[in-house]
Order: sequence, then structure tokens, then C-alpha cells
Amino acid sequence: MTLAEASDGILAQRAADGDAAAFGVLVRRHGPFFVAFATRLTGSRADADDAVQEALITAWDKLDELADPDSVRAWMLRIVSRKATDRLRSRRPAADIEELELPTSVGGPESQTIAHSQMEALSAALGTLPDEVRTTWLLREVGGYSYDEIAEQTGVPAATVRGRLARARRALLELMEEWR
Repeated sequence: MTLAEASDGILAQRAADGDAAAFGVLVRRHGPFFVAFATRLTGSRADADDAVQEALITAWDKLDELADPDSVRAWMLRIVSRKATDRLRSRRPAADIEELELPTSVGGPESQTIAHSQMEALSAALGTLPDEVRTTWLLREVGGYSYDEIAEQTGVPAATVRGRLARARRALLELMEEWR
């Protein structure tokens, strides 16, 4: 079996033992998702790239602390999320969210145009949300984090997370009404 065919758990164990090639496979396998997630979270591809790079350095340094190698992707995503959140806290949000990439195999030109317009509208709507509300929504809806995980990540009580999610969903429903 080649490294590319190995499970995340095996790759994580090998990387924890110092196998840089195994870690490289993990990075190539999950890196694009991490960058997309961080881009949506920070609203900036440059900040996302920096956050992911910092997260990967941290992950490499702390791989020996990973309790469950099979959950390496979720563990690394939490690190990416923390680094992206740190970047948000250290700056004012960018005025615009970079255009999100769409898969090129989404039907014909008409459906691609509609999907592109929907993503632009969602990006614009997310850009109107306060940082903490947008971060909470992205962690839940894009990252799949639980309320408790979001609370731990953002340093607020779970009740605050619920309130922020409710505000985000209400605002996005209003702003995306024409797409329903």
C-alpha cells in the first residue's frame, strides 16, 4: 500500500513518528478544504493561506499530542479555525469576501451561472454579519462544529453560541429571500 492509499489514522501515526512524507499526504488530502474553510471564515484568501500555514506548522509540532489518530482531520480543522479566528480578532474585517470557487462540473452554463450568483449573494450576505456572528455560523454550517465546540473555540458560553446562530440564520434568511 502506498502512502496516498493509507487512511488518515495511519498517516497521522506515521507523521507523529516524524514521517514528513505522511504529513505531506495529509496536507495534500485536506489542505484545499482547510483553505476554503479559512477563506470563508476570514473573508480573505491571503489571511486564510496564512492561517492554514500557521495551523499546519502547529499541527506538525503537536501531532504527538493527538489522542485519536483517526480524527486527525477534525483535529487539524480545529487548529485552522483557531488560527483563522485569531486573524479575525487581530484586524478589522475586509470590506469584501473573496469570490468563492465553484466546482466546474455543476451542470451546464445556466446552472453554473445561477450557482455562481447564489454564492456571490451568500458571500455578500455573510459580509454584512458582525465578525463573531459570521464566525459562529461558519463554524457550525461549514465546519460542522457542535455548539459546545464552538463555545470552546470562541470563548463564549453555549447559550451565546445559540443566540449568535439564531441571529445569523435570521439575517441570512432575510438577505437570501430572493433565492428561496
